[in-house]
Amino acid sequence: MDDFLRTDDLTPETLQAVLDLADQLKADRRSRVSSTSTLIRSDLHGMTVALLFEKPSTRTRVSFQVAVHELGGHPLPLSSAELQLGRGETIGDTGEVLSRYCHAIVVRTFGQDRLDELAAAAAVPVVNALTDLEHPCQALADLQTLRAEFGALSGRSLAYVGDGNNVANSLLLAGAMAGMSVRVGHPDGYAPDPDIVARAERLAGDSGGEVVLTDDPAEAARGADAVYADVWTSMGQEAENEHRLEVFAPYRVTADLMDEAADDAIFLHCLPAHRGEEVTAEVIDGPRSRVFDQAENRLHAQKALLVTLVTAGD
Repeated sequence: MDDFLRTDDLTPETLQAVLDLADQLKADRRSRVSSTSTLIRSDLHGMTVALLFEKPSTRTRVSFQVAVHELGGHPLPLSSAELQLGRGETIGDTGEVLSRYCHAIVVRTFGQDRLDELAAAAAVPVVNALTDLEHPCQALADLQTLRAEFGALSGRSLAYVGDGNNVANSLLLAGAMAGMSVRVGHPDGYAPDPDIVARAERLAGDSGGEVVLTDDPAEAARGADAVYADVWTSMGQEAENEHRLEVFAPYRVTADLMDEAADDAIFLHCLPAHRGEEVTAEVIDGPRSRVFDQAENRLHAQKALLVTLVTAGD
């Protein structure tokens, strides 16, 4: 694996290895924080990782910056407004130049084509930190959170309720690869990407998992081990907000919808959240919520991913 541009760039075996390493790094970090300020790992010692952000971010930017630092490297946060990208330089040229200076490039951008163009020009590993099509690093953290709660993922079920967006796309691929039943409850016209659904179905056929699409949120949630929500209006869709509020209202995750799930089901959300829209405060702030565990696990999963990518040739 040279780059991590799409969730299924990982093989099932590499996915398992990354999650195992993420758990080890999480345990190591807790020991370090409680006992000493000395770094436990230095996998990125002497290396610089460019963090190129064309979209706003809290969790992704902070978790990657901390991840690189804790692995002994130097994080280099960049925004397109600070670079010649803002004056028309191509993203391919930017990728080639950055790869002459840095040992890896993390990119949060708009179209998947921009990420692909940068990665094709770069000579170092490139990581998808979010595009309009996928959010694969979030999916890694989500699986780590589910493993912490339930153990083995195979045979478990995850219900995603709402917009079939980049988060839903990556969850379909990651969950199918791990042998899970991934159910997406979405309004008509807001299904996940058809090509990604087809890829997820192939992965599920190999792993014993399942992919289910439905327009009934209760059907998606029934008996599920986890119920997942995301914002109804993503970045760049602000003009559609009023319409989306109306369309997605039946897909709000409430206590009643959680009652459709398994008795020990948990609630997940990639954040930021809008209480009273895609989820009620009762659910996201209640005892079944694991949203801040998810947010923390972004750090550990991304550390494991960086170690896997950057040290792959050692």
